[in-house]
Amino acid sequence: MSDAIRINGIHGFGYHGVFEEERKTGQDFYVDVLLELNLQEASISDDLSQTINYAKVCDCVLEEIVGPPFSLIEALAGAIADRLLTIFPLLNKVVVTVHKPQAPVAVEVLDISVSIERSR
Repeated sequence: MSDAIRINGIHGFGYHGVFEEERKTGQDFYVDVLLELNLQEASISDDLSQTINYAKVCDCVLEEIVGPPFSLIEALAGAIADRLLTIFPLLNKVVVTVHKPQAPVAVEVLDISVSIERSR
């Protein structure tokens, strides 16, 4: 399927991380989602009920970012993907990328991210 909705850079401040300092001070997280679904009916009907409301997607993602902490961003990405598949029945496949630009590593990096793909 080639129909998709992309949302890039959903921002939230969370407390995810393995280290105590990360869980204490928190940091910025950014999430990109790729939602694959059949958009043919929506493209014809111009009816929101035939697609996925991306404002609700953003709200769901933000709730996970600011919610209870995970040690790994892999777990955060998986929780987001599973939640989106549960809430949106039209969704066939989701790819979630969690960016952790201030990850505590010994070298300078622009970004560290993890992508998780889930489908029905």
